Amino acid sequence: MSKVQIYTDGSARGNPDGPGGYGTILHFVDQRGVLHEKTMSGGFKRTTNNRMELLAAIVGLEALNRPCQVELYSDSKYLIDAFNQHWIEKWVANNWTRGKSNPVKNIDLWKRLLKAKESHQVTFIWVKGHAGHPLNERCDKLATSAADGKNLMDDPGITSSV
Repeated sequence: MSKVQIYTDGSARGNPDGPGGYGTILHFVDQRGVLHEKTMSGGFKRTTNNRMELLAAIVGLEALNRPCQVELYSDSKYLIDAFNQHWIEKWVANNWTRGKSNPVKNIDLWKRLLKAKESHQVTFIWVKGHAGHPLNERCDKLATSAADGKNLMDDPGITSSV
């Protein structure tokens, strides 16, 4: 099974109603032992940072065309804790609520992330923010560039909170 590292970052540009971007850098070793790097970014109008972090993780996992051992790095404690602290399992068990009537936000994105990681062995690793890991900083530059871009897409219908 191939080993892959995915570095993610999201940027909401400080405004939930403004543009947001995600950046993903994917490192993988091919069958000849050669290290490759693939970079991906995109931008959306009217979005939030947590949604961008989820999208960055999803984009990286969906880019893999065969089962892999994945180390997924993110500076989002929310994303990392959802798996490492078993929040996601509790949400699913509670029918996607965090209490009697408190629905988990971005359910459609969480479901997409669960589907994207299905065939992989994924370890979620927290990277200390922008002063931390240099690859995380590169992802942040991708995300910021996407957020500042003029060719932003409308929100792709991933704002569901019910």
